[in-house]
Amino acid sequence: MWTINRIYKTIGLVLLGVILVIVGFTTWYTVDESEQAVIITFGKVEEGVTEPGLHFKLPWPIQSVETLSKETFSLQFGYEEKDGKVKEFPEETKMITGDENIVLADLVVQWKITDPAKYLFSAEHPEEILYNSTSASLRSIIGSSKIDDALTSGKAEIEADVRDLLSTLVEKYDIGISILAVKLQDVELPNDEVRKAFTNVTDARETMNTKINEAGKYRNKRTNEAKGEVAALKSKAQGDQAARIETARGDVSVFNKLYDEYRTNPDITRQRLMLETLEQVLPDAEIYIMKDNGDTLKYFPIRPLENQQPKTTGEGSDKNE
Repeated sequence: MWTINRIYKTIGLVLLGVILVIVGFTTWYTVDESEQAVIITFGKVEEGVTEPGLHFKLPWPIQSVETLSKETFSLQFGYEEKDGKVKEFPEETKMITGDENIVLADLVVQWKITDPAKYLFSAEHPEEILYNSTSASLRSIIGSSKIDDALTSGKAEIEADVRDLLSTLVEKYDIGISILAVKLQDVELPNDEVRKAFTNVTDARETMNTKINEAGKYRNKRTNEAKGEVAALKSKAQGDQAARIETARGDVSVFNKLYDEYRTNPDITRQRLMLETLEQVLPDAEIYIMKDNGDTLKYFPIRPLENQQPKTTGEGSDKNE
């Protein structure tokens, strides 16, 4: 009897120890800085935990913890890159453009988990839903685009449209995922002959655009030069106009002064004007003042007298002596 009681007691202690171990190990949990957690009570989501560190919860099986990453994930559509090797899936990437041409298009989608509860419980395979939504979005946008846009300058617009449509679909499915970026990795034609023909067309188009740009630059250069010449001529004409106006104003001022003097002394002013005019017309002529008494013409030579040198006092004294 004593042995049976001891066995029961030992089993009870063992069970108690197991319970204490379970409680000890399932009561505390740690959340890393790159992780987020969800507390589940009897299968029902209670709350999300995003703060890193040590946290407390009720022991299992009352509460459990699901830990998810906060990192950014990449979904590769149409290819798979692993260990530095790329494996393509051309059948998945083959699609028809809006002008009925076939292209191969693959892309990468960057996404992250923003609502762990919805990611865990809204759908059984949320990543599969994301993949199918990516395929539908890309095919829809490529199907409404022209081949020239898909292969050349329209890639950025296609990426933006795919991102908007994919974000709308993911939000509609409500699987706790947010789309961060969409990047077209490659868009190409299905065979070498078609690619070569399209390359020739593209090169010709680029050459045409280059010539058009060069012609536009030359036109702008000549237009600017012509505008500069016009501005220079206008500036010169304005300068000549201002100079002529100032000259005319000076001539008017001189005339007004002469007129005032003429009104005061008309005879003197008239003779002065005559002499000044003669000096201007005949700058090297000799000027004499002459008087006619009738029979004999007498004159008074001014310029010879001006050219004569005055005699010194010493010479005059000697002559007088």
